[in-house]
Amino acid sequence: MSEIVTRRFNAGPVELAYIDEGDGEPIVLVHGFASNKEVNWVYPGWVTTLRRAGRRTIALDNRGHGASTKLYDPALYHTDLMADDIRALLDHLGLARADVMGYSMGARNTAFLARAHGERVRCAILGGLGIHLVEDGGLPGSIAAALEAPSVEDVTDPQGRMFRAFADQTKSDRLALAACIRGSRQSLSPSEVAQIAVPMLIAVGTEDNIAGSPHELAALVPGARAARALDIPGRDHMLSVGDGVFKEAVLRFLKERP
Repeated sequence: MSEIVTRRFNAGPVELAYIDEGDGEPIVLVHGFASNKEVNWVYPGWVTTLRRAGRRTIALDNRGHGASTKLYDPALYHTDLMADDIRALLDHLGLARADVMGYSMGARNTAFLARAHGERVRCAILGGLGIHLVEDGGLPGSIAAALEAPSVEDVTDPQGRMFRAFADQTKSDRLALAACIRGSRQSLSPSEVAQIAVPMLIAVGTEDNIAGSPHELAALVPGARAARALDIPGRDHMLSVGDGVFKEAVLRFLKERP
């Protein structure tokens, strides 16, 4: 595969970085919190896998992440705004519709997009997010304090320490991430989930203690267009991302979806 080139465009006042690789039906990939398009999608082999399957593969850096604009006002990270960045990318690329796959926070953004602009989404794949799309507002706000601590050694909360170490590993702007945590903790109600009228695959690791049950979330979708739930065996929240079972299920779902 040739070298992957990062491109940029402006979505209002925010400059968003993205990659656009290959030909075929488009799929847009939306990474998780404290990650970026490379860590979430390039390094675990998703871009290569999807391109080999004949898909045009597009992945963006969410606002506050990767090579995109860093913002420090929590209000600028509302999930509606982050979901609309995906719509803006589709507009920028002249795409009326695309499959959209998100992981963790990216899955939350994808679900919000599918509810608000279902006509733009052929199918939605939610990785690393189950019933916690409904039952809580995402990652706990206490993670912000972990990101603002002087060092990872100063963080005692296990989950906060994990995300602080991950943010350090990805060389992220920790203050921008702290603002993101504080501003993006929105959820959908059961009735709002039921309004999502696109085919859905919901995939969560069996050892994931962050996402919540994929089966409980899938059960909220009306039976006539029931969502599929996938257990990724033996994987936690971090290790589910590049799992082979997950990849195989996604390729099968994309092939079979209406």
